Amino acid sequence: MQKQLLVFLLRWVFNSFGLWIAARLLSGHGVTYDPTQVFITFLTAGFMLSVVNAVLKPILLILSLPAILLTVGLFMIIVNGFMVWLASLFVPGLEVTFWAAVLAGIIIGLINFVLTSLLESQESEAKK
Repeated sequence: MQKQLLVFLLRWVFNSFGLWIAARLLSGHGVTYDPTQVFITFLTAGFMLSVVNAVLKPILLILSLPAILLTVGLFMIIVNGFMVWLASLFVPGLEVTFWAAVLAGIIIGLINFVLTSLLESQESEAKK
């Protein structure tokens, strides 16, 4: 139970950081946010993205499985973008267009991959 909570908290932090980076890169290209509430906005958005990914993404993956198989997995980019767009709907002060959310999903995925890889490599070195 404690490990699951730690993993959720790490995902929350990673998603918040990834959203902030994506918003900075895509600012003016479909992403707008309130500059006076940056910390609260992206912590809230990261939390919402973590919840949406935990609850809705498995259902959406099952429903979109034919499209994912037909495109050899490329439809996952659209699914991830939809998750970012959906999470942004619940965050006041953050507006994201759908196609900007698709790009943000790619950026967040890359950041999550790098950070998770770093954590896993440090964990495996600590076990030696």
